[in-house]
Amino acid sequence: MAGAPDARIDDYIAALPGWQQEICRTVRRLVHEADPDVEETIKRTRQPYFVLQGNVCALLAARDHVNVFLYDGGLAPDPHGIITGGHGNVTGRTIALHEDRPVNEDALREIFRAIIADNRAGGWRSITKRANLGG
Repeated sequence: MAGAPDARIDDYIAALPGWQQEICRTVRRLVHEADPDVEETIKRTRQPYFVLQGNVCALLAARDHVNVFLYDGGLAPDPHGIITGGHGNVTGRTIALHEDRPVNEDALREIFRAIIADNRAGGWRSITKRANLGG
């Protein structure tokens, strides 16, 4: 069933410090709010991924923040300036979320919706290729 929680992601989150658990649960909720058909899985042995016709995002808890990896080829707009890394990266960018700093939920949900729309349109690679070919 699409959108069903993956117990392996529950386990990943449960092993984190409380503030990282809160951030990961927020991101998880937002990606499902962006589209209830998003599916959860584990890739790279233990990393939580959220997918819908391609990767949408992944989580990785670091020492002092949680990284949200965006798999968008740099196409999703960021009018609120929440993307913190990978601006020149051709495949994806990151948002570092820190303890005691609020998550801009509306902006993050908006980015997830843009990535999902691009995935449904063939994915950022196809979109970029068509744009480069003038189509």
